[in-house]
Amino acid sequence: MNQEIPLDIVLRQGIRLEIKRDDLLHPFISGNKFRKMKYNIHEAVKQEHHTLLTFGGAYSNHIAAVAAAGKEYGFRTIGIIRGEELAEKVRENPTLSFAEKSGMQFRFISRSDFREQHTAAFLDGLRNEFGSFYLLPEGGTNDLAVKGCEEILNPGDKGFDYLCCAVGTGGTISGLINSSEKNQEVLGFPALKGDFLTDDIRKFAHQDNWSLRQEFHFGGYARVNEELIRFINDFRQKTGIPLDPVYTGKMMYGILKLIDSGYFKSGASILAIHTGGLQGIPGMNTVLQKKHLPLIEQG
Repeated sequence: MNQEIPLDIVLRQGIRLEIKRDDLLHPFISGNKFRKMKYNIHEAVKQEHHTLLTFGGAYSNHIAAVAAAGKEYGFRTIGIIRGEELAEKVRENPTLSFAEKSGMQFRFISRSDFREQHTAAFLDGLRNEFGSFYLLPEGGTNDLAVKGCEEILNPGDKGFDYLCCAVGTGGTISGLINSSEKNQEVLGFPALKGDFLTDDIRKFAHQDNWSLRQEFHFGGYARVNEELIRFINDFRQKTGIPLDPVYTGKMMYGILKLIDSGYFKSGASILAIHTGGLQGIPGMNTVLQKKHLPLIEQG
């Protein structure tokens, strides 16, 4: 479902802006997480696995989605969580609490151990502890995830000049690039600082019609300020569309700033992908409350 955004700033520049509401795909496995897991679930079934194991942080959309998928499709789920201190705070954490209620089993490890997640020795240790499992990488990006994200676009989206999405691990934008038309420009809005994502995307992307806008990360992953919060709340009030503060809020802020600066030619058409992530808002609000910042409006 695409939803047009008739904001004054958009109309003033003579631009058509629509949002693809992938956040509405599923109540708990929403947006790009639904896309990324589709073929991975098929593969896990094909390989006759009964357990999904993955990695994530305190408010990870991926952790919540894997737990929900496990409950829906009958898999045991295991979450390897960054931060030993979180073991005593599960009930205070909306994401981990949801995952636990969905049946996920946790193992909390130090940040240094978490960085070992790609090593054979570390994974062998997990297999010794938990038995055989189907491995889903942190954030969910692998070849099968990219294949799923290639299905975000449909034939009716071929007429857009620009395709925009938030970027975390690079899987979603890689799928968009692969399924885009050569005359379309794909713009990614990273939620993290640094230009390392370019190499990660090139591992999966088969075209060169893309670029990253690195100036809208607001200080890095999960970093927010009052300006971003007020933008998200104002956008929801004007359009009825909720945005999350880690990914889609920064993307949409960036798109509107680029429109205002004249980056897009008059008459251009832009499709922005809403990748979900709304489950993280309650957790973010607990952080904002401690920092005496405005809360992100919900419901």
